[in-house]
Amino acid sequence: MDTMRDRLAPTVSRLLDEDPRVAVVLAEIGKDGFAEALRRHPGRVLNVGIREQLLVGVGAGLALTGMRPVLHTFASFLVERPFEQVKLDLGHQGVGAVLVSAAASYDWPAGGYTHMAPGDVALLDTLDGWTVHVPGHPDEAETLLRHAVAAGDDKVYVRLSTQSNAQARPVDGQGFRPVREGRSAVVVAVGPLLEPVLAATEGLDVTVLYATTVRPFDAAALRRAAAAARADVVLVEPYLAGTSVGAANDALADVPHRVLGLGVGRAELRRYGTVAEHTAAHGFDARSLRERISGFLGGGATA
Repeated sequence: MDTMRDRLAPTVSRLLDEDPRVAVVLAEIGKDGFAEALRRHPGRVLNVGIREQLLVGVGAGLALTGMRPVLHTFASFLVERPFEQVKLDLGHQGVGAVLVSAAASYDWPAGGYTHMAPGDVALLDTLDGWTVHVPGHPDEAETLLRHAVAAGDDKVYVRLSTQSNAQARPVDGQGFRPVREGRSAVVVAVGPLLEPVLAATEGLDVTVLYATTVRPFDAAALRRAAAAARADVVLVEPYLAGTSVGAANDALADVPHRVLGLGVGRAELRRYGTVAEHTAAHGFDARSLRERISGFLGGGATA
């Protein structure tokens, strides 16, 4: 099966053909996939070289002229390294862009910590007005990329990963979708962690919500699910643990509740190993997730 990133260049290249407002800005990474698009649209496919701050600045400049720029590189180089430009060139100037990342939290362990970005969504949370999509399958990535480009002049972050669920689900870029219903708790599974969560909660009397659009946080969906279940909430996110705990607490501020945030730990794993080893070390395998979810919920969650 192809990866989410494999869908990026073909999808955005078609959008370049369809919409004269669309432009692509690259910082060397990913340029080969856009070679044909560059030939067809030489003024709208730009490679600034290994200059990530310039990547964002050029994208903001294009947006100021009325273009819809799509910016792409690894997450650590797209959100963390040029964060000042994301904050000022886009946010302060009141213009939008579509930021599409690769490598996620630890998709390329051989690249080391410089190529890992578990804190990207938490960092964007310090800014106002960002939509954040975290697809869990290449088909979902393609759909959400189209939603992102079509979203007027909004600021949108699309977080692509090599990790994927085996099955695609309907996504519309709007919020959380229930995939299992229960009465003892609510488990929110983000993007590629849905299938491990479904395996981990098999036989537990819990509602599972699938989240591929995590910002704006779908407070209404969480409140509906919590109203039908005991207001214990577990968030399982493929980035920094606890990223959405505050949003969940705000959504249930008037309801007695507990929240457990599971995700990538803060400690750097310096023996970089493989993706599977990082997944196990952060407790994303089904067995570890079941132990932590069951331990949090106690004995009342069994169906």
